[in-house]
Amino acid sequence: MKRIYFDHSATTPVDKRVLKEMLPYFGEIFGNASSMHSFGREAYKALEQARGRVAGLLNCAPGEIIFTSGSTESNNLVLRGIIKALGEGKKAHIITSSIEHDSVMEPCADLEKQGVAVTYLPVKPSGVVDVGELRKAIRPETILVSIMYANNEVGVIQPIAEIAQELSKRDKKIYFHTDATQAVNALDCDVNKLGVDFLSLSAHKIYGPKGVGALFIKNKSPLKGIQLGGRQEKNLRSGTINVSGIVGLGKAAEIAGEEREKNNKKIGKLRQKLVKGIIKSIPDLLFNTDVNNSLPSHAHFSFRGAEGESILLYLDMEGIAVSTGSACASGSLEASHVLSAMGVSEEIAHGSIRFSLGKYNTHAEISKLLKKLPPIIGKLRKLNPIYKK
Repeated sequence: MKRIYFDHSATTPVDKRVLKEMLPYFGEIFGNASSMHSFGREAYKALEQARGRVAGLLNCAPGEIIFTSGSTESNNLVLRGIIKALGEGKKAHIITSSIEHDSVMEPCADLEKQGVAVTYLPVKPSGVVDVGELRKAIRPETILVSIMYANNEVGVIQPIAEIAQELSKRDKKIYFHTDATQAVNALDCDVNKLGVDFLSLSAHKIYGPKGVGALFIKNKSPLKGIQLGGRQEKNLRSGTINVSGIVGLGKAAEIAGEEREKNNKKIGKLRQKLVKGIIKSIPDLLFNTDVNNSLPSHAHFSFRGAEGESILLYLDMEGIAVSTGSACASGSLEASHVLSAMGVSEEIAHGSIRFSLGKYNTHAEISKLLKKLPPIIGKLRKLNPIYKK
């Protein structure tokens, strides 16, 4: 049975061109990029080439890019690092949204325990942050706003440039961070157009390897490292440089920039077919993704009377991989905090499935899903004693 993968929001397969470029750095070019001899210089040259490629994707200077293990580390570095740089021993206030990834939500909760004030902005039913609410939330002690560019569950896109413009009106500098992990494949991440001071991304969301990411830090933005033990990456990210992974990230970033428009067009057509087919063949559902303001890859549904994990498992038996939400929160019995913030009831939220499409998916795969999904939903509803049409 040929398997079908509709969970690209969790991770993407490595592009063969990326893997080809990485392979020499697992063997013949193995030096430590911090070493001064020829082996180290070889690795360092590859490191800097990758830095230039990522900078090219974001339209920034190579010196404004540091490499990390991924967006979780990048997000933590911004949130904790700016408090170390500006907020220690003072009143400090951070503003974020109520639908952020856990790698923002949990550090914010931890910072609150340390005395940092955090405001979690509500979102509209569509999932979009209200800039007016942001304006009201700003205090004299606000030092950072962190709003994701595109949501990992429902795919909604936030008005990042509009938020940056609002912050620029303030007499006192308020730094602005965006988690662009989900956005990099589909959206223009030119940091000058966005107006951000920090931007996080991960390689494995753009057909690169897992365990490597990058953080854009606008020149002269205050930040202190949060781990000790070395002086790598401008003393902001201690640890031996993952040269092979970073090479893969660089190549993936280059491909993402070159092929974005083509991939968006293809994936958008696939989503259109999927959404129309599901809505036509399955009654009594909620479609939680605003197709007019979302990534073309995402389609998030809540099926009344059917448990999301049961749908996932039945589809998996048919060789079709989907998700009930964020892969980082898999195994949690709690309803999605994203859906809750959007006003979806806990009962309905438990029947949710996220379909996230990628550049290798086909129309034939969508057709198979549309054939297999309706009878699964029907079966689960019949097994549910309290479900009524």
